[in-house]
Amino acid sequence: MAGDNDFVLETQDLVKEFRGFIAVNDVNLKVRRGQIHALIGPNGAGKTTVFNLLTKFLIPTRGKILFNGVDITFEKPAQVARRGIVRSFQISATFPHLSVLENVRIGLQRAQGTSFHFWRPASTLDSLNDRALKLLDTVGLRQYADVVTVELPYGRKRALEIATTLATEPELMLLDEPTQGMGHEDVDRVTELIRKVSANRTILMVEHNMNVVASIANTISVLQHGKVIAEGPYAEVSRDPQVLQAYMGTADVELAGASHGH
Repeated sequence: MAGDNDFVLETQDLVKEFRGFIAVNDVNLKVRRGQIHALIGPNGAGKTTVFNLLTKFLIPTRGKILFNGVDITFEKPAQVARRGIVRSFQISATFPHLSVLENVRIGLQRAQGTSFHFWRPASTLDSLNDRALKLLDTVGLRQYADVVTVELPYGRKRALEIATTLATEPELMLLDEPTQGMGHEDVDRVTELIRKVSANRTILMVEHNMNVVASIANTISVLQHGKVIAEGPYAEVSRDPQVLQAYMGTADVELAGASHGH
């Protein structure tokens, strides 16, 4: 199967029905290694259901999911997480009353499988500090290391969630509406952060903000009524008549690169 190694994730004729309602309808995704791949579509298009299928919170009615060529269709959430598929803002249960540094350290402990060894001497935690501080550097939060997480501004909390996700060293990072509810400045900061952390990994993201998608996604898949109606780079997808039709009459998204000041 030459060339298949290019794809870190593939879905084949993926279907999910809920009591006769088809939420995901024959979806064939191919997520290329090292790319940022965006999943977009009007509300109710099936994007979240696709994410839930990929992270095994739902089992497909029909079809297959392959990760690095291995069939993971019926694996459990913990198994796919160990394989390196990690969804940010799902594991992100950041602990609000711990410091920013402590949260990242817990992420690193989880990745090492040492999260329950509370009787370990404190010095073993110090070895994690250097790595935790490096991660905080990556996401621009080093100066917040000692801040109690609950006190972080909203956009910075999202950056912390990305840091705790990165702590698990995911091969495929699933980002669920990473800029939702943010003002311009935070959107720009988180967009740049995603671009930065995508350097040596693959990212699949669900995102409503078309400016974000246009600026960082290599490939875009457009879902409508559970079906992929278009796929390709933004320039191509944004001119597709079927895509424009899908978005007509929804205040959800303007494809014309309108400014979004949520």
